[in-house]
Amino acid sequence: MSQFETIQDDHLPIWLPRLVAHGGPRFLQIADALQAAVVDGSLKAGDRLPPQRQLAAELKVDLTTITRAYDEARRRNLLEGRGARGTYVAAPKVELTSILDLSMNTPPPPDGVDFDDMLKQGLSQVLMRADNELLMTYHLAGGSDSDRKAGAKWLEPMFGQLDARQVLVCPGAQAAIAALILALTEPGDIILAEPMSYPGLRTAATQFGRRIIAVEADQHGMVPELLEQACRQHKPGLVYLNPTLQNPTAVTMPARRRKELASIAQRCNVRIVEDDPYWLLADAPPPPVATFAPEQVYYISTLSKCLTPGLRVAFVLIRDPHERERFLVALRSFALMVAPLTAALATQWIFDGSAGGLVEGVRNEARLRHRMARDILAGRYSGAGDGLHVWLELPAYWNSSQLARAADSEGIAVTPAEAFATGSGSVNAIRISLGSIKDRGRLRAGIQRLSQLLARRPESFSAAIV
Repeated sequence: MSQFETIQDDHLPIWLPRLVAHGGPRFLQIADALQAAVVDGSLKAGDRLPPQRQLAAELKVDLTTITRAYDEARRRNLLEGRGARGTYVAAPKVELTSILDLSMNTPPPPDGVDFDDMLKQGLSQVLMRADNELLMTYHLAGGSDSDRKAGAKWLEPMFGQLDARQVLVCPGAQAAIAALILALTEPGDIILAEPMSYPGLRTAATQFGRRIIAVEADQHGMVPELLEQACRQHKPGLVYLNPTLQNPTAVTMPARRRKELASIAQRCNVRIVEDDPYWLLADAPPPPVATFAPEQVYYISTLSKCLTPGLRVAFVLIRDPHERERFLVALRSFALMVAPLTAALATQWIFDGSAGGLVEGVRNEARLRHRMARDILAGRYSGAGDGLHVWLELPAYWNSSQLARAADSEGIAVTPAEAFATGSGSVNAIRISLGSIKDRGRLRAGIQRLSQLLARRPESFSAAIV
C-alpha cells in the first residue's frame, strides 16, 4: 500500500492521491504518487496520463500545480512528452554507470525543500532587484557591502553580531585557505596540522612551497602539549584546525580543548586558520576557536557543505584591518572575485530565510542518513550522528588502499586514509560520504554492499583480468 491515500472512483485513475494539508507541497504529493504508481505497477511504460487541465479540475488545484508536478516527474525520468499526443509514462531509463559514490562530501538533498523552485525564486528576486550590468562586471575582492552583511548574518550563530567590515567573501574555502597561506607564510615555512586533515590544505601548501608537519591528535583533536612543543621547535607560519566534525575523522573538539589550543597560539604568537564548514550541521557544537583568540584566529565558513557547492561562496572573518588587506592582496593574485551572480544569490537566500531552511533540511537529512549507516554497519559505525561523513576504521585483514580498490571493482567509491595523511604515519580507515548519492535507496544499497565487502577477507576477493 502506498503512503498516499488514493482516490477510489471509477472515472479517475487509481494512482491519484488525496491531497492532504500537511503532506508537503501539493505538486510533490502528486509527483510522489505518480512515482509510487510506477514502482508498484499501477502505471506502466506507455500509459497515457490525463491532460493537465483535466487533472487540475479533478484534484481541485490550479494548473500551475499540475505543470510543476509533471515537470518534477520528468526530472525523475518518469514521464515523456509526445507533442500533441500528450504525456506518457516513460520507459525505464538505462543506468549506464553503476558507481555508487561514497567519496565526495556534498550536502544531501533534504526532504520538503524544493531546491529547483528555491533556485528559480532566488534568481528571480536577484534579477528583479539588482542592476544586471553590475552582476556581469568586475568587482573588488572581498564582496559588496550587502554580501559582507549577509556573511555577518551567516556567522551570527557562531559569534553573535559582527561588524560586517570584518567579513570577507571568497570563491570557496579552498581559495580562502590558499590566500591565507600566501598572506601569512613565506616559502619554506611550516604549517602544523593534525595527522589526518583536509587534502586541500596539503595541495595548496605543496604548490606554494610550504611544508606540513603533523601534530598528534587524540579522541578530542590536536593534543595541546604537542602543539606547544611543535610551535617552539618549528616556529610555524600557521596552524590549521578543522575542529567541528573534522574531515575526515568526524571528531568534534570540545570547548576546553579549543580554549587550550587558542591559549597556546597566543603564547607562541602563532596564527590559526580555523576551517569550520560543518559547524551549522553539528548538534550543539562548542564555540569556535576564534571566540577564544579573536586576533589570533582566521575563521572560514563555506556554504558548500551546508547549502550547495555550486555557489562557490565562503566567508572569512579577519578582525585586523591590515591583515584583511594582506589577505585580499593574496586572494587577488589568483582569484579576483566571487562570481557576482552567485554571491548575490547567496545573499538573497541568507536574508530571505531560504538558506536557514535549507541548512535545517540538510541537517535533518544527514542525521537520517547517519542512522541508516549505523543500522547497516552496526559495530563498525563510529560516526558522530550528524555531518556529512563517517570515518570507518577497518578490520586488520584489510588496509585502506586495498579496500578502496576492492570497493571500486564492485562499483563503490570510497576515500582511503592515505588521501588525508599529512605525516608519514598511516591510519587503517576509510571515509564514507553520506550526501553525494541523492537517492536514499541507492545510498542504502551502497552501504550494504560495502558492509558485505568488509565482512570478507581480501583473499576471497579477486579482480577479473581481461
